[in-house]
Amino acid sequence: MPQMGESIFEGTITKWLKQPGEKVQRDEPLFEISTDKVDAEIPAPASGTLQDIKVQAGATVQVNTVVGTIAGEGEAAAAAAPAAAPAKPAAGGDGSRAAKTEATPPASPMEENIPADLATDEKEGLERQQQGAVQEYPEGGEQGRVRSSPLVRKIAKENNVDLAQVPGTGLGGRITKEDIEGFIARHGTAAAQPAAAARPAAPARAAIPAPARPEAPSAPAVTSPLQPVGAVTPGEIVPMSVMRKKIAEHMVLSKRTSAHVHGVFEVDVTRIVKLRERNKVKFEQATGNKLTFTPFFARAVVHGIRKWPIINSSVEGDNIHYHPHINLGIAVALDWGLIVPVVKSAEERSFVGLQRAITDLGERARAKKLKPDEVQGGTFTITNPGIFGAKFGMPIINQPQVAIMGVGGIEKKPVVVTDKDGNDSIAIRSMMHLSIGYDHRVIDGAVADQFMAEVKKFLENWNEELL
Repeated sequence: MPQMGESIFEGTITKWLKQPGEKVQRDEPLFEISTDKVDAEIPAPASGTLQDIKVQAGATVQVNTVVGTIAGEGEAAAAAAPAAAPAKPAAGGDGSRAAKTEATPPASPMEENIPADLATDEKEGLERQQQGAVQEYPEGGEQGRVRSSPLVRKIAKENNVDLAQVPGTGLGGRITKEDIEGFIARHGTAAAQPAAAARPAAPARAAIPAPARPEAPSAPAVTSPLQPVGAVTPGEIVPMSVMRKKIAEHMVLSKRTSAHVHGVFEVDVTRIVKLRERNKVKFEQATGNKLTFTPFFARAVVHGIRKWPIINSSVEGDNIHYHPHINLGIAVALDWGLIVPVVKSAEERSFVGLQRAITDLGERARAKKLKPDEVQGGTFTITNPGIFGAKFGMPIINQPQVAIMGVGGIEKKPVVVTDKDGNDSIAIRSMMHLSIGYDHRVIDGAVADQFMAEVKKFLENWNEELL
């Protein structure tokens, strides 16, 4: 278990990406962990064969604990040689012991966690639950594995769909519930049948046996806590991941700590929408990054904080700490939760620098490549509920910060506009709502409103060059 940061003392293994006996390459993702700061994929420290797993998925251990063993090429061959040889009693040896070793293969890592005194049907049920939480669909052999959840495989089986035909949009190409349902809606079940019929049958070890006594009541299935939201069925029990627990604790703590007040402002972003449309191709060619709306809001927040620095503060006992740098937290929605990586010293970055930092942090958040210090030290947070169509949100303050801004969806609508001569007319404009959540212990309504007025003015009268 690696030391992911000075303030991190333990981690939870959420998934092994390799199983004993499989080859691994140095720096290839080996297992996934979750800590109270960040989720991450841990690379293999060496090349060889994963010999054994000492700590199963779901267990929490101290840093520097040995969680598995990788055997080098020579070691793996030496370990495999006795197993491959016929079991013959050595001269003067204990023949009965050799026969017992041959007859009773060692327990698999799954079986090691199953109590021996369970009834046979209970043991089979637990085996199926454990396998369902981590198993990959072995379609097409070792090189063609299709990553999917038990629910996805169930839907595919019921509709006679070959999962190898379904493109996955989840982490690492994982097929989500939405992927399989969308594929069936577009192609039906017959489209995949010829390919499925031509494909060799899946290995027997991938089959999940039927319950021994289907008529008996059984406990609800336990599903992996890191499955995409919505990839569960009614009746399932999903344990909270470490990330989910920490989000829950942090949000409840924030509501207890800060005196939350919210305000909502309508903003005309027509100028920015047109500017982005004109420049997005040129911007991507010049920088290698897509031009999004987030850096526009980040620049506006930096401008507003310069006018009203108390927005960029925190409460320390009976004192107010005015932070010297503007460290913007940018909330990133993940399939399995929410994380807020931080753009440090945003006031020192150009527009291009902000876009690069936001894109990089977002991509690495989804790939579980963030470092603990990249999700700490934020002084103000921007969250975007509008990406899914919400007009605005009332976000909870990200402690120990004292304010957070929510970005609503952009939509065209008829509005009354007044020209410089005072004449009114109706025009189609791109409008949106920005919300501010602030801690009334240190920020008064007038200050919050004046800060948002500066942000609104900056966006509506944007005059900065993008490149």
